[in-house]
Amino acid sequence: MEGDLNITPDPGIQPKKGQLLLSEPFLNDPYFKRTVIFLCEHNDEGSFGFVLNNYIDVELDQIMENMPKFDGRISIGGPVKNSNLYYIHTLGAEIEESVEVIPGIFMGGSFDALKDLLMQGKIGSSQIRFFVGYSGWSPRQLEAEMSHKSWFVANVGKDLVMDTEDKDLWRTIMKRLGVQGKFIANLPEDPSLN
Repeated sequence: MEGDLNITPDPGIQPKKGQLLLSEPFLNDPYFKRTVIFLCEHNDEGSFGFVLNNYIDVELDQIMENMPKFDGRISIGGPVKNSNLYYIHTLGAEIEESVEVIPGIFMGGSFDALKDLLMQGKIGSSQIRFFVGYSGWSPRQLEAEMSHKSWFVANVGKDLVMDTEDKDLWRTIMKRLGVQGKFIANLPEDPSLN
């Protein structure tokens, strides 16, 4: 049966806002090797999202001045504008001007409202995720990468998007993609070791 498995993504699948992109298992790009990207926008003007499983060992108050201590992990969202801080959250209207990406997960919003809620201790680490930088594609660039079989597409619930504790999120989600995904999840990072 393993000989019948196709271990490359289906180039016919088109990504949509709110889906996850999983890099193909042997992608050797330092930013995107075995990454999971939450796609926050995908339209005729391009695409952008945040890498969910690439963390940095830095605290929120070390990234931005006058921020409170925050008990949550910070991710490298991607190589674009990596001197800026971005966030997704489950707080909805509590942070004015936030934009709903999928039901229950919002992006951005008023930084002052966010900071006030953080100062008051009203936001837990399961309600918000911070990213330094983002991943972006110009118009049709992501589709071109999809045609070259660089990305798998997955739909998952908000719990996995907001989870910062899973030590191997790429493998966890890949295993949810059926028999093919379970096989791919167990491939070594270096194909010469297979």
